[in-house]
Amino acid sequence: MNVLAEWTALVCKELDIDPEKVDRDAVLDLTRDVAHGVARPAAPLTAYLLGLAQGAGTASPEALERLSTLAKNWGQATAETLGDR
Repeated sequence: MNVLAEWTALVCKELDIDPEKVDRDAVLDLTRDVAHGVARPAAPLTAYLLGLAQGAGTASPEALERLSTLAKNWGQATAETLGDR
């Protein structure tokens, strides 16, 4: 078992989360997309906000994919938003 797998297992145990419900690779992909497409500090913040939404039951099933797409298109979305002013 590698360090990341060990850490994930330990955190799941500590937080009483079923490790089978954690898609670690998808979360890592999301944070990579946000770090590269938006800003590095936005990556952990996005993961935290997604976790809050999922815990509250307000995250849609495709929320992770939607956030990843949003991050990948951040430059375009920002230019369009700023162009509206």
